[in-house]
Amino acid sequence: MSAPAKSDTRFGRVVGASVVGTTVEWYDFYIYGTAAALVFPALIFPQISAAAGLLASLSTYAVGFAARPLGGVVFGHFGDRVGRKKMLVISLLMMGLGTLAIGLVPGYAQIGILAPILVVLLRFVQGFAVGGEWGGAVVMAVEHAPPGKRGFYGSWPQIGSPLGPVLATGAFSLLGLMPDDAFMTWGWRLPFLLSSVLIGVGLFVRLSVIESPVFAALEAEGNTARLPLGTIVRKHTRSVVGAAGSFIVINTVFYLVTVLGLAWATDHVGIPRSTFLAAVLVAAVGMCCTVPLFGALSDRVGRRPVFSTGTIVVAVMAFPLYAMITSGSTPLLFLGVFVIMTIGHPLMYGPQAALYSEMFPAEVRYTGASMGYQIGGMLGGLVPLLASALLIRYDNASWPMAALLVIIALVSLVSLLTIKAPYRDPEVQAVPA
Repeated sequence: MSAPAKSDTRFGRVVGASVVGTTVEWYDFYIYGTAAALVFPALIFPQISAAAGLLASLSTYAVGFAARPLGGVVFGHFGDRVGRKKMLVISLLMMGLGTLAIGLVPGYAQIGILAPILVVLLRFVQGFAVGGEWGGAVVMAVEHAPPGKRGFYGSWPQIGSPLGPVLATGAFSLLGLMPDDAFMTWGWRLPFLLSSVLIGVGLFVRLSVIESPVFAALEAEGNTARLPLGTIVRKHTRSVVGAAGSFIVINTVFYLVTVLGLAWATDHVGIPRSTFLAAVLVAAVGMCCTVPLFGALSDRVGRRPVFSTGTIVVAVMAFPLYAMITSGSTPLLFLGVFVIMTIGHPLMYGPQAALYSEMFPAEVRYTGASMGYQIGGMLGGLVPLLASALLIRYDNASWPMAALLVIIALVSLVSLLTIKAPYRDPEVQAVPA
């Protein structure tokens, strides 16, 4: 395959398109999670008890995760067939429009059972779009990277994960100053409606980036895969399983802290919503710095050593985290959330993009990386649902959430140790994977 042409402006363009695009995607995804915890139990499921309403609301949240593998397969297929850039534009539009529509859905009091049906359908659209977003964004970034910098370049799309919540948490924190009646009636809709502005910005930036030079070379030489999914199933199933297993802990820690943790701490520990959201906001800002830092570190010491350190930090911090939250101490709350979200999570998330890209050949990379990530995301996304059921079963004790974090961190660590990355950067072959 021909070597990609160099470009002095490539870094700025690729980083801009990756960060803006994934930020929009995760802003949209996160505001849904926040609304699912704070608003939908009363607005969409008012006919059942508060505990059952939360469980039902988080079930709609899980629908998005169930749709993600399908989105990864469909977008991955066309991303490997016709180009990365086209699929990234489509995923952005689909996600943004789905989010805008959720902000316009009337409540159960207005349209009855149609309200939860519409929310579930739009949630599926969101999940399907996110399924295609991540793989395309990280593959574009990694395939634009100069020798020895795949981890650093690949980490930039990952910043959308904390940066989107920064915007979403900031929006909901401001709305938290509203009277509860106004917030529950119309205030919660504003972050959804404001996504239309972000769509426009993200679309403008994403359209300006050039196609992946690696894909352009594949296309010029006629080496694109005819059926990427078939190739993945025949030759790379083990890699997909390893990628999925290693990713479960990343999603678990993120959503047990920022979604279910928010609802639990607010309703049962008595922590003010604004205080917990502020802790998440501080941690997310820190992640914007540590994600590229640990991505760059993986270029020097290897992907797996950095990633595995993150799983160990999460396992060690699980029980102390919830002890800090239940203590009622605001400084301890901030410390616990900061350590697990600003250090533990980025140690895994920083090198992940480069690691997953190097597990699959270029002609099926979009499909393979997307499937591994999204299957793991689907499994990790079901954990808040399981944890909420355990909270009901054990009278809102914190230990089920902590125990789940430990168990899943160990499962992901074992999965990580099975991973092989044969399609690595030739300039850094001497660095252990």
